[in-house]
This record gives sequence, structure tokens and C-alpha cells, in this order.
Amino acid sequence: MNQDYLSAIVPIAQEAGQILMRHYGRVRVEYKGGVDLVTQADRESEAFIVARLRSQFPQHDIVAEEGGGRESGAEYRWYVDPLDGTTNFAHGLPMFAVSIGLEHRGRMVAGVVHHPVMQETFTALAGQGAALNGHAIHVSEAAELRTALAATGFPTLQRQQNPNVHFYYAVTLRSHGVRRMGAAALDLCYTACGRFEVFWEFGLKPWDVAAGSLILAEAGGRATTMTGEPYHLRAPELLATNGRVHDECIALFAEIFAGHTSPLPSAAAYLRGREEAAPARP
Repeated sequence: MNQDYLSAIVPIAQEAGQILMRHYGRVRVEYKGGVDLVTQADRESEAFIVARLRSQFPQHDIVAEEGGGRESGAEYRWYVDPLDGTTNFAHGLPMFAVSIGLEHRGRMVAGVVHHPVMQETFTALAGQGAALNGHAIHVSEAAELRTALAATGFPTLQRQQNPNVHFYYAVTLRSHGVRRMGAAALDLCYTACGRFEVFWEFGLKPWDVAAGSLILAEAGGRATTMTGEPYHLRAPELLATNGRVHDECIALFAEIFAGHTSPLPSAAAYLRGREEAAPARP
């Protein structure tokens, strides 16, 4: 049965990706809540996905980012992000995706993340593995954080209250580097297929991670909160890894939360040092 659901939503995600590509590079941007973006592409993609899901699965609930879904307490619930990476999309950066995940009685059972620019479709079924364009994928075998490539994201809202800059700095010092992609669904899929070993972020929404978290798990990865508790779609933060570096990340994050890591360098001190080291002008 879950295979039937996946077979149904893969073409839906791909067609929604075509909708996004028709708008890509010529989109008009609107704002919701001051700094959070929304575009006509978001709305058209969501309307298309929701209409198709309602037509094929009329008894299911739908939770969609732009509010086009419905909830009635059904056993099955779809999580829809019609355009993950809206800011990238609005600025012409080719890192955005369509994400659709299916939950049954609180357990993710099917998911698809489609990256239309690259024509990459990540899929997963509970207990049956994960795939990229039909080929099985697995997390990387990197066993230490020092050899890992990591990714993170920063919030659009309440930026001053978010401590992620401290985590970014500490992980940068301990790892092969940190990337900021701007699309959580792709971050999870890239961790699932071994392009990243670590992804963490604060305050993600269920539609951001529903499909990607299943794809990661089915590829052999691990997800918890940043303090090590079991992850769920409404958890306050997410740490997703290849599993092999997870405990090392939890230990490092505990140090950061406790304030035991190196302080951020001073920009003023850097500028003074640069001026002092500059050769005298003739």
C-alpha cells in the first residue's frame, strides 16, 4: 500500500517542480510577517499538489506551508512544502525543492523530495530504503567530525534570539567545513546520499522535514534533537547525521550549550592587527 502512495506522489512532486521552473527567474516577491518571503510560485505549486492529493486521497489530512490543507484527525496526514528554499528561488539561486511526506498514525511512511533544477528525485518508503532517481542511496562512511562536511540553516524570524552562530563557528573549527544551502529538505537528502555528513537547524516546521527525515532514516542516517532526544516533526531543533559522527556532534553541542567553546573572534581586534601589520607607507 505504501508503494502505491509513493508511486502516486512522485509525479505530483515532479509536476509541481515544472510549475516552479516556469516561474524561476521571473518571480514577483511578496512578504509575510515582515521578512518571510512568499511567491506566486509557492501558491501555484501548493494549489496543484493539494488539489491532486484531495482528488486521489479524499479521506486524508493535509498540512501545507501556505495554509491550503485541512486537518480532521485522519489516520493519514500529508505534509506539503510546495517550495522549500523560497529565498533562494526568489534570488535566482538554484537550490530549492518540492517536498511531500506521508504520515500514518504518527509514523512517516513515504516521502519524496524533488529538486527540479538538477532533475533529482529523492524517495523513501518506510522499511524499504531510500533512492535517488530510482537508485539506492546510503549515508557516507565518514567516522569522525574532522573529515565531515556539515550544513546548517539560519532562521528568518527572531534572528537576534537564535544562538546558531556559535554552533556554526564551533563546527567550522572541528569539521571539514559548513555549508548554508537554504533548503532543509535538500540538506536532509544530501546527508542521506553522502554529500553531507551532518545537518542541524533550529525551529524547522513539519513540512520542512517530513519527507527528508524519512529519506535520511531509510538511507541509514540518524536524527535527534540537538541535545540527543528522539526526533519528531515538531521538535525544537534537529540534528541529522550519517550516524557515525552523531555522538561526537552531541558531545560538541553539549559543550556549546554549556558555553565551554572558544569565543567568537573580535572583528575590532582583527582590524587593529591588520593595521599594525601593514607595512609603513613611504
